[in-house]
Amino acid sequence: MKKSVAISLAVFALLAVGTRAQVPGPLKLIQTIPLPGLKDGDFDHFQVDLPGKRLFLAAEDNSAIEVIDLSTNKVIHKIAGPKAPHSMAYNPDSKKLFVVDDGGPNQVEIYDGTSYELLGTIPMGAHADASVYDPASKLFYVGNGGKQAKEDFCMLSIVDTASGKKVGDIRIDGADRVEAMAVEHSGPRMFVNLYNKAAVAVIDREKRIVIDTWSIAQEGHNNGSMAFDEADHRLFIHAREPGKVVVIDTNSGKIVTTLLSGGMVDDAVYDAKLRRIYVTGVPFINVFQKSDEGERGYQMNSLSICPQKSMWHSMCGKIRLKAQRNEPMPEGWMIDRPGQPLTDPKRASEGFFVPVGGHEGYGMGLMFGLLVRTLNGAAFGSDVVD
Repeated sequence: MKKSVAISLAVFALLAVGTRAQVPGPLKLIQTIPLPGLKDGDFDHFQVDLPGKRLFLAAEDNSAIEVIDLSTNKVIHKIAGPKAPHSMAYNPDSKKLFVVDDGGPNQVEIYDGTSYELLGTIPMGAHADASVYDPASKLFYVGNGGKQAKEDFCMLSIVDTASGKKVGDIRIDGADRVEAMAVEHSGPRMFVNLYNKAAVAVIDREKRIVIDTWSIAQEGHNNGSMAFDEADHRLFIHAREPGKVVVIDTNSGKIVTTLLSGGMVDDAVYDAKLRRIYVTGVPFINVFQKSDEGERGYQMNSLSICPQKSMWHSMCGKIRLKAQRNEPMPEGWMIDRPGQPLTDPKRASEGFFVPVGGHEGYGMGLMFGLLVRTLNGAAFGSDVVD
């Protein structure tokens, strides 16, 4: 029998709270957007078209770009050209969408923003994936090369989104993989995560050279995600090992503090208006609220997109760690909907935790969960978002 999989995109409302209080429910689920015709699998990055009120979603494992109308919150088109789309840039002036695709061949694909027709391609080196767009200069920086290209350096290829042409490269020696990037709008610098070096490359965009490298090795490794608070000169780097956010002063390049944030994290965003850092992973969103108390003034609240948990054999953190290490879960941690043992941690959202002590343990877990949520004012019942 053919299995039917329902895929949807969750829409959250941002809730403002006092900066000295714990972050009580900073996000509330207000709607889900069905994504019909998609199979289960990895999704990568989003790109917003604010003037056109559209959202582009890279459905990596579905070889498609989903186009969502932000006025109606409905899918209005599917671009079926890319093989494995990762990151994107949209130039509202030229009305062109640029898609980084490493599904073979590695390239940047240019699509008409109105007709969605493919206009052309720009060849890239191996592992074309991470990128960042500078809306001021209209330049699109695309990471490629490195280990998968059997080279001891990576390239940031520069694409002019006005002309649709590649206009240069920035070489990063000693790097075998680049990840998230951030552009400094008040100056010429940009910051690039060097994943396997546990470091951040500082690049002068005008000179197109690396001018410094900041190590985070004393605090963590495998730094994939990045967010930037330019006003306060703070760069937030997530290290998957051991699971923390490393905060760097961009004036000095020094680490000023770290924030625990475990799990398989794949993106981070800084909200300057609400002074929050959103760290997104599988299956959770960690929200750090900044206060006026200096480097000690980060308070965290985690929105779990994980099945209910209480007195179970396993907790979400352990499952995230298993997923991060590509290790199976032991039988007895979870069961799937038909009641069979579930051992794939990446399918945790499809299953249920197994309670300690059978039916008695389930009852104790339910009581404990209700009491804890009620006594500390947390969400429960229909207000819980899984």
